[in-house]
Amino acid sequence: MEYRFLGRTGLKVSELCLGTMQFGWTADQATSFQILSRSYDAGINFIDTADMYSRWAPGNPGGVAETIIGQWLKNSKIPRERLVIATKVRGRMGDGPNDEGLSRAHIIKAVEGSLTRLETDYIDLYQTHWYDENTPIEETLTTLDDLVHQGKLRYLGCSNLPAWRLTEALWSARYYHLARYDTLQPHYNIVHRAEFERELAEVCRAYGLGVLPYSPLAGGFLTGKYRRDLEQPESARLGGVKRYFSERNWLLLDSMEKIGLEKGDWTISQVAIAWLLSNPLITSPIIGPRSLEQLEDNLASAGRRLSASEVAQLDQASDWK
Repeated sequence: MEYRFLGRTGLKVSELCLGTMQFGWTADQATSFQILSRSYDAGINFIDTADMYSRWAPGNPGGVAETIIGQWLKNSKIPRERLVIATKVRGRMGDGPNDEGLSRAHIIKAVEGSLTRLETDYIDLYQTHWYDENTPIEETLTTLDDLVHQGKLRYLGCSNLPAWRLTEALWSARYYHLARYDTLQPHYNIVHRAEFERELAEVCRAYGLGVLPYSPLAGGFLTGKYRRDLEQPESARLGGVKRYFSERNWLLLDSMEKIGLEKGDWTISQVAIAWLLSNPLITSPIIGPRSLEQLEDNLASAGRRLSASEVAQLDQASDWK
């Protein structure tokens, strides 16, 4: 497992990040524990979650994924300093008017809740999950800066920001001498390129942000289990995946499958992750396995890179411009 600096910081994280959105949703606690342990044994030191995971699932009040991580950390006896734990704030966590957003009131309450569920006294990377149009960025950043100085947060990141809002946040942090965002977590994969590549990529490059793409397998589309001539399998994500069903993307899967066979029996998902890892701008794609079988397939991507000609071939096949 390769370890990379997290943006311009001195913190090193594994080239694969374990995402935990499935914990308490499609992966029960026992399976989640197994995934966490196997990931750590394979060299993954970077775990990503969010306080709201997975509040949309029946019977899930939110905070379940964080609770599972905290219980695993306590039971595993793994030294806390060997892990880089990232979580997020923004989503609704209760029924009150201040139980969501990026206000000072909600952030302070949310941090304490996450610390309790994770059973830790600090969070390595605290990320704003998406922007809050009702809260001035100065209020959000000042609150986060206070929490950094208190030692409860070590680094700051963001997710799902358009380029102008990310730039505004970086400039505001510089102007007010506040801790700044050092990472961006964008929705980015080979069939969803424009959102990141149009403007965000250049902002991250110019300001030295670490890039942590989520959904690197496009909700399962890039695993190859959905094929043009096959009956589509049952999946909790099928509704969202159907947007990728197009002739161009079916042909792209064929190209990825061919490259995988030429590389020595790589799966389509391993080619998809290798495409990201071959980009020097990318720090750590966030994998989200719900089973040990899926995890093993993802882990095989570590250390794998595509040649310049292979990247160019896939870039052309998935070009959005």
